[in-house]
Amino acid sequence: MSIQNCIVHFIDKKPDDSPATLQLREQILPNSNLLQHALADLNDSYNAKPSKAWGLFQTDSTAYPVQDWLRRYLAEQEDFVRFSQLALEHLKKQLDEHTISLSGHVLLAHYQQGMTHYLMIAVLQHSEGMVITDSLDMHEARHLDLSQLHLAARINLSEWQNNPQSKQYISFLKGKNGKKVIDGFRDFLGCEEGVDGPSETRTLLKAFSDFVESEDLPEEQAREKTDNLISYANNQSRRGEVVSIEGLSEVLDEENPRAFYNHIRNKDYGLSPEIPADKRTLNAFRRFTGRAEGISISFESHLLGSKVEYDEARDMLIIRQLPTQLKDQLKRKKD
Repeated sequence: MSIQNCIVHFIDKKPDDSPATLQLREQILPNSNLLQHALADLNDSYNAKPSKAWGLFQTDSTAYPVQDWLRRYLAEQEDFVRFSQLALEHLKKQLDEHTISLSGHVLLAHYQQGMTHYLMIAVLQHSEGMVITDSLDMHEARHLDLSQLHLAARINLSEWQNNPQSKQYISFLKGKNGKKVIDGFRDFLGCEEGVDGPSETRTLLKAFSDFVESEDLPEEQAREKTDNLISYANNQSRRGEVVSIEGLSEVLDEENPRAFYNHIRNKDYGLSPEIPADKRTLNAFRRFTGRAEGISISFESHLLGSKVEYDEARDMLIIRQLPTQLKDQLKRKKD
């Protein structure tokens, strides 16, 4: 990770009618190992958060000016310190106008990973702890608690600048701060949601289930491909990256790396080439499997309640929309 610029300010808005107060830093933070580790840990914490929304800047930059200030900074018409101060003053205005309570240090960091530039904006929280000094005394200590990250956004600057058709170059957390705070933070950024991560992920999993069924794979291979899909998507999520349909297709079948990609391309699923995977939806996607006395049953967990119904009282499974191959065999047996 290469840090271009990083700065921290402080904002405090009480839950009353009093205006928010700002403490603005006048210089960027010096680059150091400590800052490198802190930003790396912040990224890891952000990537691990399961609830995110994905979107793009609003078209009305007059009402949502952060994008214009950011554009000026990237064009070297404004320095990073001034850009960050303008952003914090705009955040203060949002909090005051909508009476939103918020207190914390606000970190803004422009950094590069690989060939991609990002801007991270995060409200940091602290926890109280204890330390033992060299003289073996015990003292209270206040420290950053990145695990308590609940309000943050990351902008893929490279995608924003190079792919004007993209609707997912901004991601932001939808965590525990409540709808009013999250909506206020989103409006401060000037962001509108462009991609429904959970819906896109469900469509991807539907396409995968159809693909497995069309390939008529043995249960062991179907389970292995499911594990590969979950592993690949979760690894992408941990790195803060989207799921590439082509990349996933290569993971699913090394011998025929275009098979799943072609399956999606030839069907009308409406999936983008890259999608932001939703971790909650992924983790719920598992296979139920059972084998006993000549009966072998396997199905994806998300089908329970729709195509598959479990009647616990009567110890029965009700299966709807049987596979065509199975129906043909049953019909031939009946004849």
